Amino acid sequence: MPLRIILADDHLIVRQGLRSVLEQEAYTVLGEAGDGREALRLAQELAPDVAVLDLAMPLLNGLDAAREIRRASPQTKTILLTMHTEDPYVMEALRAGVKGYVLKTQAAQDLVQAIKEVSRGAMYLSPGISRTVVEAYLAKSELPPDPLTSREREVLQLIAEGKTTKEVAVILGVSVKTAESHRTRIMGKLEIHETASLVRYAIRRGLVQP
Repeated sequence: MPLRIILADDHLIVRQGLRSVLEQEAYTVLGEAGDGREALRLAQELAPDVAVLDLAMPLLNGLDAAREIRRASPQTKTILLTMHTEDPYVMEALRAGVKGYVLKTQAAQDLVQAIKEVSRGAMYLSPGISRTVVEAYLAKSELPPDPLTSREREVLQLIAEGKTTKEVAVILGVSVKTAESHRTRIMGKLEIHETASLVRYAIRRGLVQP
């Protein structure tokens, strides 16, 4: 039975290209998403074998989408597509339970191999990713922990994307008061008290792209 896959990237042309590559390999692409929230919904509904996620997606980035998919559909293996080779991104991905880390510059060649590896229970990293990062992760040398909860990271990403508190509330399905209290807690935890600095923090953590 062919592997069942969902694709999530906010660029339609990238999704079309990847879909073509995967279908040539006789994989079944169950659905496509243009943002992380849609990817999570598809994973919950379709329970695919593999979810291929762009790191930089609106509404919910690929890392946090991977965390949520892991909870919602534990059998789904996640593969992250990214431009970033820097250690903190790779370490965060491993922490989030991502099984494949594929550089966009090599996506066409690497993705098929990554899917084969992760579907067998292995881990796949594109050539060019520092092996020392994985060794450090396995040895449990830790990055400074993220002080924010997953919900607070979602709120921070939406704020950094320019959403108002009211828009954040609508997207997350919570009251304006709850959205405002999340924002207040985020500022308190990070000791950041203006929006511009929140945006810079979100960029540094890879939640949004500059």
